[in-house]
Amino acid sequence: MAIANRLAASDPVGFYDDAYTQDPEGAACGARWRALGAQGKADHIIALCERAGVRPASTLEVGCGDGAVLSELHARRFGGRLQGVEITEAAVRIAGEREEIERVELYDGSTLTEADDSFELGVVSHVLEHVGDPPALLAEIARVCNAVVVEVPLEANVSARRAGKREHAEEVGHLQRLDRAGARAIVARAGLRIEAELEDPLPLAVHRFFAASPQARAIGTAKWAVRSASHRVAPALARRLFTVHYACLCRRAA
Repeated sequence: MAIANRLAASDPVGFYDDAYTQDPEGAACGARWRALGAQGKADHIIALCERAGVRPASTLEVGCGDGAVLSELHARRFGGRLQGVEITEAAVRIAGEREEIERVELYDGSTLTEADDSFELGVVSHVLEHVGDPPALLAEIARVCNAVVVEVPLEANVSARRAGKREHAEEVGHLQRLDRAGARAIVARAGLRIEAELEDPLPLAVHRFFAASPQARAIGTAKWAVRSASHRVAPALARRLFTVHYACLCRRAA
């Protein structure tokens, strides 16, 4: 296991706190990246809720980071009463400054203080790949929330096995490398059933975000075009070749 993964597993609070306390330029870039990602995540949450007939009056995001996703949901007038929990004080402080979020609290990463069925919707987006026991965390979220939207990257593919991609995944603290079957298995082991699901090969803006030159932007555009077309025509093959994001809405199986 790489050093970064050892740090993420042994000291997750310190590991992720660094993402919010780095130099101002890096922090600003990270905030823009999270805001861009929040747009796609909100798209997925709303689409899955519409498919499953869920119109929540209250939403809890577990691992809410700086609150970008909750803020995006508020901008779209979706989710009702919005609250979040996070493991790092830096993220709680930043998210707590967003007036559109009712409350943001620090939690221990495994146990929620809320009573059973406190929220109509739970959101756990790009969190389960960072934890050692994803089914346990998901079951705890489902205890508190009537329905849960889960999103994870599917990184068990040819592209993600490249050395540079493995190094990046370790740098951001990914402890799990999932395929779609693995993501579905986490849901089942948590005692939940899937009511709606989707996949996303990611929009053009994501592929071009870090492009600093015309050549890099052209490469990003070509990458987006190839991946989008491949996923549309042959999604199973696309999943084996490169990373797509998988999201589902699930409820307690009982």
